[in-house]
Amino acid sequence: MRKSYAGMDLSDKQADPLYKRRHSLAHVLAQAIQNLVEGAHLGFGPPVENGFYYDFQLPRPVTVEELPAIEKEMRRILAQDQEFELLEKDLETALADFQRQGEHLKAEYARELVSGGETLTFYRNGPFEDMCAGPHVDSTRFIPSDCFCLDSVAGAYWRGDEKREMLTRIYGLCFPTKKDLEEFKREREEAKKFDHRKLGKELELFMIADEVGAGLPLWLPNGTVLRDELEALAREKEHDGGYVRVATPHVTDGKLFETSGHLEHYKEAMFPAMPVEERDFYLKPMNCPFHHLIFGVRPRSYRELPLRLAEYGQVYRFEPSGALAGLLRVRGMCMNDAHIYCTPEQLEDEFRAVLELHRDYYEMFRITKYWMRLSVHDPANTEKYVDNPEAWKSSEQIIQHILDNLGIEYQVGFGEAAFYGPKVDFQIRNVVGREETASTNQLDFAVPERFKLTYIGPDGAQHTPYCIHRAPLGTHERFLAFLMEHFKGAFPTWMAPLQVRVIPVQMEKFGEYAARVVAELKKRRFRVELDEGSDSFNKKIRTAATEKIPNVLVVGEREQESTEVTWRRYAVKEQRTVPLRELLATLERMRSLRLMDNFPDVELTSE
Repeated sequence: MRKSYAGMDLSDKQADPLYKRRHSLAHVLAQAIQNLVEGAHLGFGPPVENGFYYDFQLPRPVTVEELPAIEKEMRRILAQDQEFELLEKDLETALADFQRQGEHLKAEYARELVSGGETLTFYRNGPFEDMCAGPHVDSTRFIPSDCFCLDSVAGAYWRGDEKREMLTRIYGLCFPTKKDLEEFKREREEAKKFDHRKLGKELELFMIADEVGAGLPLWLPNGTVLRDELEALAREKEHDGGYVRVATPHVTDGKLFETSGHLEHYKEAMFPAMPVEERDFYLKPMNCPFHHLIFGVRPRSYRELPLRLAEYGQVYRFEPSGALAGLLRVRGMCMNDAHIYCTPEQLEDEFRAVLELHRDYYEMFRITKYWMRLSVHDPANTEKYVDNPEAWKSSEQIIQHILDNLGIEYQVGFGEAAFYGPKVDFQIRNVVGREETASTNQLDFAVPERFKLTYIGPDGAQHTPYCIHRAPLGTHERFLAFLMEHFKGAFPTWMAPLQVRVIPVQMEKFGEYAARVVAELKKRRFRVELDEGSDSFNKKIRTAATEKIPNVLVVGEREQESTEVTWRRYAVKEQRTVPLRELLATLERMRSLRLMDNFPDVELTSE
């Protein structure tokens, strides 16, 4: 029996020439490093979105300045017309070769992959050989020398474990043509201007302080407005959807997580225990165990179902320091969480409604570049997943049926399910190309039974409900990071930290009227300020644009005499002079309807 490098099904990749090119370049990179750096040893080298990387254990650091020389060596290898040859070895032979080469990391992984009479696959090109499942190009001559470049150098722990060796990871880019490569690099440089970390600092939205700790953001006043407005939107949607709100503590006795199974299946992602009066307490990594207790506070009838419990709950997860990335990967997060308890007959309608709520949010925010991934379990991994084959089969079929009936395109993530059931994730790519899960829906068939949750059915008997875990807005942290980048820091009026700035042409002449305009807006609870600074009028206008204020109202002699304002919107070039009363009504409409007025094509006038 042959065993592949990562146990993967490669059938969908065999026919992808770009995947094979990227994978082959990872091997060429490894060969080049071993040619240039004596004593270099190998980790992993997979193809990835936009290119490839390889992890090395090196006797000395490799810097970005060395990348051109490494690229030159790679192109020299490509010109040698090295063929990729598939080999098979039994474990004993592979381990002997690894020992001779000093490749102890590869040997460790080989022992995990196979046992007994299974064999491992290797690929050889020229003098270089690597344990690998493929696929690859037939020969290095099929890789154009100008379709790739080395991109960056980073650190990476072996197997992502911060307790293990720190390796050097070299990233490369690869595209079908040189033109595609250059276009990607150009677009990425442009997109970096709108990285949420950069915008967060410029617009004073959030900060991460060493005194508090990595991955624990502090929300500044402007960013807190964004959080509050997003949560207010969720409250309204959930009220309309029949949800009831609950609130739960940040810390709990560890026995709760023993019951839920999180200590068994999720402990590595939790903060360490806190001994309190001879009992272990934990910061909560999720809200569901608390909601299960709330469901079980008293006997339930089928007439009460579906019961939809919602909470914007603060949770804490221990992400490795190397994985932290601004607001996208944090250790403290506030989750748009809810749990729906329902009967088997209600399950399909409830799960469909949750998916449609996701799509409503995404359409509202004009997010179009997203896709869904159905995450299913790996039957062979009995340690990671609840052992109930029949429940897994039926629940995965239910979700697949719903997705197919809705006509939703989706990918399948094998072995990526939650430990208690399958899930559907909404995936988004951030401005620098990193794929992240923005929001999730999970079908839980296991944990309600562990909590002995029941309802009395029409037959008078007790039944265990299904539970749908859903977070259509993900967390404040991650979803707002996406919105910062998606809107390029220019938020619609309803959620902008500062909604209106009033700028008099001359403060000494028109300041009194400008203050009256501000008072009218404040009376209607708009976030507004009067620019009383000493800068020139033109500089004040430029500053407002730099700060991405959605509405700037200019007042001068004409406006004062006719009780008007000249309205400048961030999203459009043209400005208009309108009666103050009309402007107030329009702004109130923009706010109440939550219009995306940060897009220039949005119709603002009343019908």
